[in-house]
Amino acid sequence: MPATGHIVFTKMDEVVYGKPAAAAVSDLVKRDGAERVFLMVSGTLNRQTDEIDKLRRALGNHCVGTFDRMPAHTPRAAVIAAAEQAREARADLIVTLGGGSITDGAKAVQLCLANDIRTPEALDRIRTGKDGTPPMTPPAVRQISIPTTLSAGEFSHIAGVTDERTKVKELFRHPGIVPKAVVLDPEVTRHTPMWLFLSTGIRAVDHCVEGICSNEASPYGDASALHGLSLLTRGLPRVKADPGDMAARLDCQLGSWLSMAALAAGVPMGASHGIGYVLGAVFDVPHGHTSCIMLPSVMRWNKAANAPRQAMVAAAMGQQGRDAGDVLDDFIRGLGMPRSLGEVNVGKEHFERIAQQAMGTPWVPRNPRRIDGPDQVKEILALAA
Repeated sequence: MPATGHIVFTKMDEVVYGKPAAAAVSDLVKRDGAERVFLMVSGTLNRQTDEIDKLRRALGNHCVGTFDRMPAHTPRAAVIAAAEQAREARADLIVTLGGGSITDGAKAVQLCLANDIRTPEALDRIRTGKDGTPPMTPPAVRQISIPTTLSAGEFSHIAGVTDERTKVKELFRHPGIVPKAVVLDPEVTRHTPMWLFLSTGIRAVDHCVEGICSNEASPYGDASALHGLSLLTRGLPRVKADPGDMAARLDCQLGSWLSMAALAAGVPMGASHGIGYVLGAVFDVPHGHTSCIMLPSVMRWNKAANAPRQAMVAAAMGQQGRDAGDVLDDFIRGLGMPRSLGEVNVGKEHFERIAQQAMGTPWVPRNPRRIDGPDQVKEILALAA
């Protein structure tokens, strides 16, 4: 019986790589015909480097405002503040320069502008819930993103936004919020702290691995994820050894892009992503660190269900025949990243809450080894303790 499948492509038009970001964005804006460009950028880059000034100079009079106050995990209040500023500026295009929280924030701002969302509470109207994504007006103001980290949210049509009231990271989905273009410039990543660059690189590794190991994996996703995994696991140690190696940084960026092909095309992630959402929203653990801590333990717990798929992961990392969980553990340790929940001050007394909340994420119920309830999540957490 032939295999059947369904591959979904996003509304992204193009990816520009290896070209200076300011020049690339200027060309894209001119070609697009945008007149009023609103910047959402890293506050650190705005205050401590000239990267944002380069962007403003390249855009000239088309730049109509800058928002640089997006905290980690993209809280609702900051999304509303950015949307209000963009609305007042009458923006017709958003350009982001920064990490994943800024990228997701801009995607959420697109939906706020299109659906007249003006308060944090009003975001309830458009969030994705148990009944799916509610009907909404498609965004008219699109986005171009220049990422400075490797977590790769710029390649998806999902925005993760944290509700400060509940400390739950919620999903906002619409096919139209994926950036219309992404610019991968290794030079702008020079300012990213090494721990952040490397840990978000492991976040991208996590996308690759959970995409390959999913019960719903596809040949298209496999091809991208396997090559992305190879690029990342070769490139990350080179950047750690020589932060000035721009070719290695670009390899990591390209690997990060490829890491998202499976997820963007409809392949679900698993328990590493699901538990990671809770660790980030409740305990403020950086996204990259959640993957560093959880991925090897999830792989070990899942091995009984998908050993042949895990063997593909080990082979792509140049360790054919070894246990994939061990290979990932050694690789992450070699980069100097945290490898246990204890290292980020998450003790066993919190496991019940984490397990309960993780069951409500989109990914834990679609983990390749079936998870029927919180007790099985706690088994994984014990492996990561």
